[in-house]
Amino acid sequence: MRTGFWSDVKKYRTLLLMLLPGVLFFLLFAYVPMAGVVLAFKKYDYNGGIFGSPWNGLDNFRFFFESGDAFRVTRNTALYNIAFIIVNNLLQICAGILLFEVAGKWFRKITQTILFLPYFLSWVVVGAIAYNLFNFDVGTINSLLTSIGLERIDIYNTPAYWPFILIIVSAWKALGYGTVMYLAAITGIDTEMYEAAEIDGANIFQRIRKITVPNLMPTIIILVLLAIGNIFRGDFGMFYNMVGNNGLLFSSTDVIDTYVFRSLITSNDIGMSAAAGFFQSVLGFATILLANYAVRKYDKDHALF
Repeated sequence: MRTGFWSDVKKYRTLLLMLLPGVLFFLLFAYVPMAGVVLAFKKYDYNGGIFGSPWNGLDNFRFFFESGDAFRVTRNTALYNIAFIIVNNLLQICAGILLFEVAGKWFRKITQTILFLPYFLSWVVVGAIAYNLFNFDVGTINSLLTSIGLERIDIYNTPAYWPFILIIVSAWKALGYGTVMYLAAITGIDTEMYEAAEIDGANIFQRIRKITVPNLMPTIIILVLLAIGNIFRGDFGMFYNMVGNNGLLFSSTDVIDTYVFRSLITSNDIGMSAAAGFFQSVLGFATILLANYAVRKYDKDHALF
């Protein structure tokens, strides 16, 4: 017997009330602000506001692309996120498997806690730690180098070092959170399969290859797909607090988010900043559609939609 809409609402009212804060959050902070996308096609005027400003077509996009920065910041954003997805997920999967295979219960809990601690650190704190490590005059690394008779390294004026630094810092900070998710997925695997494999003489590496990894694939695919959706969104907190406004490093560290922020602060060009943000959103949307389509071709049961 088919029930009505309001009957379902009454029946599941407790669950719906639990869902309400999340719905309101995304409605207020994700969907309502989407109306501001019109700024990408307008010459913003403070008197006219968002909807009263005059239209200027694609001039904001033309300025963004003709500035010569569009390709650089798009390339940096995509390459960094690809590196983050690959490195972070590999390390998190390995850490989850290792913790699962460790026999000591207390060792596992203590290790999980230690790995998780960096996740709760603010990027402001991480940026301060990095500054104290890499500072040319008083940084820990340069102090150690000079103490053993080597020359100082000018890290904050050398762009080539920063892709490696940012990838390592991102992996360090995200390791604990991702490990917990993968460890939870591994814990949910039927233990009878491991017992049967052990009886059949499979060693630990064979059990990981034949049981753990195949059963982790749905979780891996979902997390990677969600990460791919943000492949053109740089972690503003990380890039800004690690690099700041150091123009010498922009060639290798500037991403779309920091570029938009800097353009808005320095030039006060709201239209161009909105155009860059809209360009970023369209690229992200297209990427997640293509990635999901590829997964559906491989195995539609593992796709997001």
